[in-house]
Order: sequence, then structure tokens, then C-alpha cells
Amino acid sequence: MAKKKVKVVKINPEECTGCLACEAICSAFHATPKYSSVNPAKSRIHVYWDPLRNIYMPVYSGPHVEAECLGRDKYVIGGKEYDECLFCRAVACPSRDLFKDPDSGLPLRCDMCEDEPPLEEPMCVQVCLVDALTYEEREEEVEEEEEKLDELEMGLEALIEKYGFDKVTDTLARISISKQG
Repeated sequence: MAKKKVKVVKINPEECTGCLACEAICSAFHATPKYSSVNPAKSRIHVYWDPLRNIYMPVYSGPHVEAECLGRDKYVIGGKEYDECLFCRAVACPSRDLFKDPDSGLPLRCDMCEDEPPLEEPMCVQVCLVDALTYEEREEEVEEEEEKLDELEMGLEALIEKYGFDKVTDTLARISISKQG
């Protein structure tokens, strides 16, 4: 088995005050150019409020999935029951549009604020003053994984799903011709 470095943002919903600073800094960090705008719809982390239970739940985007999950398990935290969809980090869940760019419709995936030079912690963790978000790096043994889709492939698949294969290939051919001439 191989060892893999795993980066995790741990979430403690009982500490979250719902300030939304994590959403704002995430969208600003990923803006083009960096820090030029704040648009929480483009954030890779969202804070949800359950008014009946009076709890805030930060959720950051996770891996791409092609199908809706089959389970609707319940979790009990602090004596309160929660539906698992509240905790789901699936980037492209067919049953909801949580982590999709509002302009392009492409999935937004948390990249732990990978940057040059590397940051000590993702920006959302840095701005969380109540420790609802904490950062952890650890090594885990993993079986050899199939090659995962890189961001370009994932983006193209999302575009093909939205517009169809022929439209995407025609557009790529047209762009290619215009760049050559």
C-alpha cells in the first residue's frame, strides 16, 4: 500500500456563528484577479443555517460524483438529528446545485487554497475566529487508485453534460482554427 498526504478541513458546527467570513474569503481568493471581488455563489465553502435546530453548518466542496446518492441517513450531534444531505460535499450532485459556478455551471472543487508560495492553512481556516474550521494534514495508507479526472477533464465532462458532445467539439474546433489564423 502507498502512503498519501491527506489535507482536511475539520468542521465543528457547534462553534460556528454563521459569520460567513469563510465564504467571503474563499470567493475573493479564487477571484480573477485574486481578491478583486467577493461573490459567495463562487465560494467552495457554504454555511447553511437550520433555523429549526438553530445550527450553522459549514460545508466545503468535495469530489465530483456522477450520480445522486441512494442514502438519506440521519446523524445525531449534540442530541439533535440531521439529514446527511446537510453534510454532503459532492461537487456535482444531480439533486442540487450547491457547488457550481453561477456563470459557467462548472463544478467548483475545494483545492485547499493551493498557491505559490504554499499557504500554511486554507484561507477559510485562517479567517475562522471561533475554530469552527480547523486544518489537518495526515498520511494515510491507500490502495493504488485509478487515475482521477483532472480539472480540465472534469470541466469538459460538465460542459458535454450541459451542451452535448457535438456542440463542445464544434466549439473547440472553431476556437482552435481562430487561434491558428
